[in-house]
Amino acid sequence: MIGACTILSGCLSDTESLTSAAPDQPWSSSGQAGDYGVSGTLEARREEPAVVQTGKAYSLVELIDLGQRRHPSTRIAWQQARQAATAVGMVEGTFLPLITANVIAGYQDVVTPLPNLRGGTDYVSTQAGGVTPNIALQWLLFDFGERQALLEASKHTAYAANVNFNGTHQALIYNIARAYYQYGAAKQNFTIAKQTLANSRKVQAAAEARFSNGLGTSIETAQAKQLVAQSNFRMVQAQESVKDAYQGLIGAVGLSPKSTIRIATSAARRLPKSHAVPTDKVIEQALSRRPDVLASYAAVKASEANERAAEAAFLPKVYLGAVAAANRGRVQAGGLPGVGLQGTTSGVMLGATIPIYDGNIRANKERQAASATAAAEAAHEQTRNTAVREILIASNTLESALASYEAASELRRAASVTYDAAFEAYRNGLGTLTDVSTSESGLLDARQAQADAHAASLIAASTLAFTLGNMTSSTAPGLAMP
Repeated sequence: MIGACTILSGCLSDTESLTSAAPDQPWSSSGQAGDYGVSGTLEARREEPAVVQTGKAYSLVELIDLGQRRHPSTRIAWQQARQAATAVGMVEGTFLPLITANVIAGYQDVVTPLPNLRGGTDYVSTQAGGVTPNIALQWLLFDFGERQALLEASKHTAYAANVNFNGTHQALIYNIARAYYQYGAAKQNFTIAKQTLANSRKVQAAAEARFSNGLGTSIETAQAKQLVAQSNFRMVQAQESVKDAYQGLIGAVGLSPKSTIRIATSAARRLPKSHAVPTDKVIEQALSRRPDVLASYAAVKASEANERAAEAAFLPKVYLGAVAAANRGRVQAGGLPGVGLQGTTSGVMLGATIPIYDGNIRANKERQAASATAAAEAAHEQTRNTAVREILIASNTLESALASYEAASELRRAASVTYDAAFEAYRNGLGTLTDVSTSESGLLDARQAQADAHAASLIAASTLAFTLGNMTSSTAPGLAMP
């Protein structure tokens, strides 16, 4: 009996193979690691500890690789996927018989009053004791598809957990990319603020030179000092923004707030080309690979399977039972010698259960299951609509960001010419400090606008890739190396 069940157990699924092999290794339906090429040599190094290297300037790809190993969200999602896979194995186990080993031992002492010939009463004591070990088998043979429906539901749930695990990786990649570009913009604005301070000091030196030569006034000198103070204030603000953006980046990676790492610049990263509004075909392809849409559809299928299970739960069931027992005991009555008893018992039973009355439990469970299916279908429809809306908004945002970058670049070129001309004119006594101050402010605004538009374009490209379900490759828009 046990040997036969051991053979049957070999038919059960290996739940370990139903999920990813590690928290930093995305899942694919083929049971192999997915193509998260953005993580570089992730698979080759996934057994190594993710140690932050001092003095190393981390690129975006390396930060993503680090985040996939270090961020708790991937480990949480991985464990949830493993739990869902284990549930599949538990349901599969209900198709096999349940075998239990039991031991029953006991002792009984019975005192029986008996009348004697003298008219009195004698008491006869009888002792009985024994041990009965047995092996019992219970096997549900037929249940009108209830277990099969529950198995389908558990598999759909496990699939949803796996695609949600992949979605966690995609969201992690996107959050790191967005924080990386925000940090790059903050660093660039700080560099611009430093350069503006240097320009302001040049203006101050020119104003003091004009004053010492009798060509300028004390008001111009004071204004030049004010210009330096304003530029210094802007630089301090920019420096604080860099610190905040740095904390946001290491938080997205999953590092400690006290971590200190160097970040490679994103200023030279090329912008993607302008794209047309995604077509219906592109949107449908995106919906077919977005984890949230896939998970919501799997939830619908799981609810439908649970609905079938609820219908079958109250139909007749056929059981098989078997027992093999051995008995070893001893009986002793009064002063007579004890008698030992030994015997074996075995049997096979076939039974069926048919529910007759359940207090309306069946009807309520069926209504509950049908309601869950309707809710899952509505959630799936909402998820699809939200996904399409996100794709269209991301596409429009990218178009606007790229147009803003072009406009900001043209503005910077014009502002640079204006500032250079105003400064040269003032230094040669042909212009006013007001012209220099105004042109410098215009140049600062133009350079910052260009830096912000550059980062916004990269973030918008990453957002579009994320909404299209493409945030899984190093060639995704916004992630590709220049």
